[in-house]
Amino acid sequence: MAQLFFEYGAMSSGKSIEILKVAHNYESQGRQVLLMTPITDTRAGVGIVSSRIGLSREALAVKPEDDLFALIKGMKAADLAVVLVDEAQFLSPKQVDELAYVVDHLHIPVMTFGLKQDAFNHLFDGSKRLIELADKLEEMKTICSFCGKKATTQLRIVDGQPQRTGAQVFIGGDEAYIPTCRRHWYEPDLDKITAMFPVKK
Repeated sequence: MAQLFFEYGAMSSGKSIEILKVAHNYESQGRQVLLMTPITDTRAGVGIVSSRIGLSREALAVKPEDDLFALIKGMKAADLAVVLVDEAQFLSPKQVDELAYVVDHLHIPVMTFGLKQDAFNHLFDGSKRLIELADKLEEMKTICSFCGKKATTQLRIVDGQPQRTGAQVFIGGDEAYIPTCRRHWYEPDLDKITAMFPVKK
């Protein structure tokens, strides 16, 4: 039975390597996958799913105006074993609804991977809708950069300082974000941040 999955976690929790692993597992059995990623994520280039351990592959770049149900239905949907979506937090709520239609009307499982909340601890619109609609939610875990406890969010670092205001979308990786627990999001070790993010003069 097809379902809509949302696997979420803080940055550095292994979401991209997991989606690449799932794609490989399906394809190693001769089954067709559709790998998608929002055009918003340009860290490795448009339409590229890339993990921190160096693995990457091309994916269909999704624009905000794309109708995902129509797009998938027109791509020989009967041949698809699964739809995989990386960085799903950047989808619009309408696109999440369209993925739910894919599950319910085309009977294709859809697995989405992404952040639950932004660097200010507010839900992304796409993640909020996935939490509301997904048949299955699963948290991918990583540890806080300061204490080693479970990380629940990520802290944005700009010019060597924690940033708690600004644009919700600020594309970056290890050079801009660190996973933290709730306590250390509020009370980070500033000396450790200075060591981790030396300001270039």
